Amino acid sequence: MAQESKITATTTETETTDPGPSQQPPLWQRSTESLLVDFKTDETQGLTTTEAKRRLTENGPNELTAKKQSNLLRFLKQFNNSIIYILAAAALITFLMHHYSDSIVIGLVIIANAFIGYFQERSADNALDRIKALLVSEAVVIRDGQKVTLPARELVAGDLVQLEAGDTVPADMRLINADNLKIQESALTGETDSVEKGEDPLSAATLPLAERSNQAFASTAVTSGSARGIVTTTGSATEIGSIQQNVADVKQQATPLMKNLNSLGLGLSIAILIAAVLLFILGMMTHVYSLPVLLVAVITMVVGSMPEGLPASTSVVLAMGTQAMTKQNVIVKTLPAVETLGAVDIVNTDKTGTLTKNEMTVTDILTTQDTYTVSGVGYDATGQVENDEGQRVAWQEDPDLEWLVQIAGQTSDAEFHEEDGQWVLTGEPTDGALTALYHKLVGHDPAPQEIDSQPFDSATRYSARLVDFKDQRWLLVKGAPQTLIRQMKEQGDTVDEAAWQARLSQLTRQGKRVVALGYQPVAGDIADVEDLTIGQDFHLAGMAGIIDPPRPGVADAVRQLRYAGIKVKMITGDDPETAAAIAEQLNLSEQAKAITGPELAQLSDDELAKKIDQYTVFARTTPADKLRIVKAQQSRGHVVSMTGDGVNDAPALKQADIGVAMGIRGTDVAKDSADMVLADDDFMSLLGAVREGRHVFDNIRKTIRFLLPTSFAEGLIVVMSILMDQSLPLFPTQLLWINMVSALTIQFAFIFEPAESGIMKRGPRDVTQGILSKYDVFEVTYVSLLISGLGMLAYDLLTAQGLSTVVGSTMTLNVIIFGKIFYLFNLQNDHPVFSKYFFRNKMSFAIVALLIALQAVIIYWPAMQGVFHTTSANFNYGWGIPILAGIVVLIVTEIAKWLRHRYDAKMVAREQRNF
Repeated sequence: MAQESKITATTTETETTDPGPSQQPPLWQRSTESLLVDFKTDETQGLTTTEAKRRLTENGPNELTAKKQSNLLRFLKQFNNSIIYILAAAALITFLMHHYSDSIVIGLVIIANAFIGYFQERSADNALDRIKALLVSEAVVIRDGQKVTLPARELVAGDLVQLEAGDTVPADMRLINADNLKIQESALTGETDSVEKGEDPLSAATLPLAERSNQAFASTAVTSGSARGIVTTTGSATEIGSIQQNVADVKQQATPLMKNLNSLGLGLSIAILIAAVLLFILGMMTHVYSLPVLLVAVITMVVGSMPEGLPASTSVVLAMGTQAMTKQNVIVKTLPAVETLGAVDIVNTDKTGTLTKNEMTVTDILTTQDTYTVSGVGYDATGQVENDEGQRVAWQEDPDLEWLVQIAGQTSDAEFHEEDGQWVLTGEPTDGALTALYHKLVGHDPAPQEIDSQPFDSATRYSARLVDFKDQRWLLVKGAPQTLIRQMKEQGDTVDEAAWQARLSQLTRQGKRVVALGYQPVAGDIADVEDLTIGQDFHLAGMAGIIDPPRPGVADAVRQLRYAGIKVKMITGDDPETAAAIAEQLNLSEQAKAITGPELAQLSDDELAKKIDQYTVFARTTPADKLRIVKAQQSRGHVVSMTGDGVNDAPALKQADIGVAMGIRGTDVAKDSADMVLADDDFMSLLGAVREGRHVFDNIRKTIRFLLPTSFAEGLIVVMSILMDQSLPLFPTQLLWINMVSALTIQFAFIFEPAESGIMKRGPRDVTQGILSKYDVFEVTYVSLLISGLGMLAYDLLTAQGLSTVVGSTMTLNVIIFGKIFYLFNLQNDHPVFSKYFFRNKMSFAIVALLIALQAVIIYWPAMQGVFHTTSANFNYGWGIPILAGIVVLIVTEIAKWLRHRYDAKMVAREQRNF
């Protein structure tokens, strides 16, 4: 069985695969000699085949494994919640009453909900499979002193592995030899810039993953150079294995809405059950009905009071929200996720590719005499050079500026090609920024007449190229500013280092990477860069400030999210100063407070939970850090969204209340772990999704406020009849008709309700308060009593005049229906019913017309009269009195709305005075 060591946030030690002593310094601190002894291997011979087989048998293959739940058990788990219990009880009751069609409909709802939950959880397994596929299939290994190509799954701790440009690292390794090695580690850190690697031991006691420059990690890619390393961990013990295990360990959580609905459903079922028992006992004591009749009456009350249409209505409102989000390029994978984003009060987001374009761009240029800015964001933008007064500059007229642009183009090997309307870079991001600068200003790709070149070396910190240009042979150089200035000083040149350093610091404080570019003339017969000494007659053309620029519109989206009461936090593998600078540019905070992954590791879970709200930026984070951050925020009662695009984001995406992945740049692992995908990678889409989430919750809440009192009114009529020792005004089939016709028509009117004005002004809802406020409960109570009381009053008055009970039942049936209709108009919005907002939901009028037409069918069609105990009553009894009763409901509820608004206004005014 593959080893499954738990990987911590700050150390990746060989707890199960390291044959050496248990108490060892971190891998990055050890010398080559120490590593060879600890792992019992040889620097030139590697492991013997016999020893490798022994270790493979002992520790298991180098592959990712994760325990998966059986599909049957996963499916059966979907039935274990209170909403399903309530639906099952309703289905059983209707079945026992021989209303088989109702039982079938409710049963289908149960099964549909189970399948939705089942496929939602299946996406987690998809994420695990995607991670597993990241491991390379073959590797070049030194065994018995020979280079051999082996299946990567056969690698063991202590193996010597050879890496070349283009290879994928097959296991976690400690490098013992590296030649100009660069590795792309975005799978783990999320940062797309390749990392320079070397073999020298590092002195720091703790290091974040992104700074372990003498280690290579499984699933990362070698972009340049070569290396040899000792395998230190394999399979599930690797960093990528840790990510997979974290994804597997995160348990799917119920959304805030489902928690609220479960709580509401459980409370309702208990209340209705208690009422039914008390009513049955009371009926037995008073002997109002015979036992069979009493039993039918109680069951009728339960069925009438039970809002069976609530889950279906909720699902339809969520589905409509899903469709609305799809039109805004937001793909929702699970229905409850639609509403969850509306309840979010923290949005965690990755930096690279989410807040920024992931397109390194030259934004500033420093020459000896001047400071310039470059307009245009990203690879495909046009732009121009401007001076510090914002005026356009003819860059060709400044010799240093012209040289800098030419050096930028002629020393870069980066290329661009277009895929699906997006520019894709081939090469290093820094080279991409310089090539983009050249193309932006010159208008075409550079075509250097190269004689020879020297690639960037981490030891010298610069690269150089020998070219023929302007009828002269030149050495063009780009590299670290301090390095080139030192080279010039060593060759006797005079450089105002202090002045350059002051200007350089201004850019670095803004989180920008700075590259110096210069040139020197050489003799025409020189053909080898190594024959030259940089700094002899060297001219420093200037320096370029490079940054991954914020996406257009992100700053405005962040401002609007904060206005809506949502805090935006940045979680990134980047440098803390760079991340904090970007955070302040994007207005995440006026003064962004940052903490790093190693600092997080020093805090216990309880300490982190206490301090988590203090920080806006979390830098140098590992996947395990991101997971801890989300958990700490949730422990503080926050509803948390996590936005990301990389494999390293997967555990946090799954743990968050709502995981949001990028659709274009996002990895398949991230998409499978998330609940929602931004198809256009536009952070602005989040803003629309939050608004739609709040809109969806408003409509669900209106639906519940409508269903409960109208359902309870039906049950109360039965209760009142028993208490008043009279016959039931409504027959069981009529109650079922009301529930069925409402389920098909009027309760769906709310799915077409437009969003309330000012929906983004209010803060996120408090999910701990449930769906209904105290006023809502009061409203449910008095409206239930009002509608049922009007129905009973009308029935008693008519039967007292000698009219038949069938006429009375027909009229009472319509009283309930018109009570629902007029209550619908009251609930549609918070404004007075007769205002400019009256006709904004035009679909509600069509639905009401359909409902009235269906009522006419069961009243006037003889075949229906026998089934539903109705009759062709005259207009006054059949329609006039019910309409009048509905108007009474509307007037009372409108007065209550007006009084509530006055009370709310007084409370706001009092709070303002106190403030």
